[in-house]
Amino acid sequence: MSAALHRARDVERLVAGQATSDGAGVRLTRVLTQEWQQRLDPFLMLDHFGSDEPQDYIAGFPDHPHRGFETVTYMLQGRMRHRDSRGNEGLLQNGDVQWMTAGRGLFHSEMPEQDQGKMEGFQLWLNLPSHLKLCEPRYQDIAHAQLPQVAPAPGVRVTVIAGEIGATQGPIQSPHTQPQFWDVHFDEDGLFEATLPGTHHAFIYVYRGCVQVLGEQRSTAVPSERMGVLGAGEGLRLQAQTGGRAIVLAGHPLREPIAQHGPFVMNTEAEIRTAIEDYRSGRMGHIGAQPV
Repeated sequence: MSAALHRARDVERLVAGQATSDGAGVRLTRVLTQEWQQRLDPFLMLDHFGSDEPQDYIAGFPDHPHRGFETVTYMLQGRMRHRDSRGNEGLLQNGDVQWMTAGRGLFHSEMPEQDQGKMEGFQLWLNLPSHLKLCEPRYQDIAHAQLPQVAPAPGVRVTVIAGEIGATQGPIQSPHTQPQFWDVHFDEDGLFEATLPGTHHAFIYVYRGCVQVLGEQRSTAVPSERMGVLGAGEGLRLQAQTGGRAIVLAGHPLREPIAQHGPFVMNTEAEIRTAIEDYRSGRMGHIGAQPV
């Protein structure tokens, strides 16, 4: 182990995602479900969608509301159009990222702009602290070319979406949850070592091949389409053969109550009732209308 890497994290548990559908019938795997929200705080949900069958994605995600958290969409392959009630619009294509802070609430849609070929990507929900749950909504498109890539070891390539690896910082920096979001590619058989803040909750999700987590106490193979919940430590060691790919996520826990009703995530049931009332009364706006 590298002298600079201390207490490499072990895998506490392997978790298989749940096959489901969302939006207007988009087939996907829900990797991080509600039962993991406390253990993996500040992360609320992770979906992996991917199919080369148009009927699995063509209906998309029509107009729907959000309040109280942030959404991160990472498009591996395909074309999807974002529109929202704040007047923002963007086209997500291969390797692009969309980071949206729902805050006090907005409507948005994510609709495919293709009728054939493969569409694959991830959507992550990241919680907001209580004092920011009613902040002004924000939206940021990050093109693939703006995402830094590092080669920390022979045969290993990492796209840094949020946080940092060494001196390389990703374009997303959120001070309250300090997220780390990396896409790790093993272009050859290789070993990837990195530090993760010991204060953070962390997990990996393997979406190609099989990745070995070399922890302090044991080595655990994480197969494709499995989440590895990581235990305590300040280091991460991953080993894989050519073609292995995984995303690594870590964030500083908020340690606040979580009240969720569908697309609304607040701290209390009373706040959820207010969100539902604001949604029904139109106070979250409508796509195509003037921002409220």
